[in-house]
Amino acid sequence: MTQVQNAFEGTTITLPVERILPTRALSKDIRYSPKYRTILASIREVGIIEPLAVHPESAGAGKNGYYILLDGHLRLEALKDLGAAEAVCLVSTDDEGFTYNRRINRLSPIQEHVMILRAIEKGLSPERIAQSLNVNVDRIRERQQLLNGIAPEVVEMLKNRMVSQGVFALLRKMKPMRQIVAAEMMISAGRFTASYARMLLATTRPDQLVEGRKPKPASGVTPEDIARMEREMEKLYQDYKLVEDTLGETMLVLVVAKGFMTKLFSNAAIADYLDKHHADIAKELRRVIDAVASDIRAPERE
Repeated sequence: MTQVQNAFEGTTITLPVERILPTRALSKDIRYSPKYRTILASIREVGIIEPLAVHPESAGAGKNGYYILLDGHLRLEALKDLGAAEAVCLVSTDDEGFTYNRRINRLSPIQEHVMILRAIEKGLSPERIAQSLNVNVDRIRERQQLLNGIAPEVVEMLKNRMVSQGVFALLRKMKPMRQIVAAEMMISAGRFTASYARMLLATTRPDQLVEGRKPKPASGVTPEDIARMEREMEKLYQDYKLVEDTLGETMLVLVVAKGFMTKLFSNAAIADYLDKHHADIAKELRRVIDAVASDIRAPERE
């Protein structure tokens, strides 16, 4: 089995800022941008949360050598403006900035909610957090209450998804079992927008709503349209559950068949015979083998 190489060293290091070499020049007006002001305020209040990503300029440079900055140009600039002498850094084993950005995931709304709760548990007030992020305190309070009324199963399903914040307000109007169904449908469709969640809410039966009554239909949508959407969504969900229930068995059969066909084509005599007498079938079988192998290797979409 191939060993997976670590993308970063196991521990962070502290480097003098003058030994960190930026890989791109920042524009002159970057200090006036909202993003830079947010980063500056955050570092001033609570320090560096996400370490800079660096790579040694030369092999064996050690802690006293120079390091190339892969990610964190605004954070480095903010540290310099604040007069910081050192920066906490994460050392990458690869010297390409795009590789670093490809191997990390940005915070999802649920992850951001968890971080805010942890900060509050440690004694930071919503006002202090808002000041450190240079945002309105109402936004922090909204994030703090994000999962009120959301079923734990739904939180687990959506915790790593980039879900629109408006989705949770719509899910909150549904009972827990309907929330779970709606989350499964969003995942199967790959749609995590408020408009999609609003459509799911519109096709929810009154007995599955928290208040037991339908939301006002959108203008131009007749009761017949709502009824038809309800039937179609119910059928779609049943089809989804059927596929989900049989997916594991289907993949197992495909993997076994793919292994058999791969072994078959590894025999030169058999492969030559098929190519000579049944070229179309041989070509199609190789295409199926490659397709199954790609499905097995493909990671779960986030």
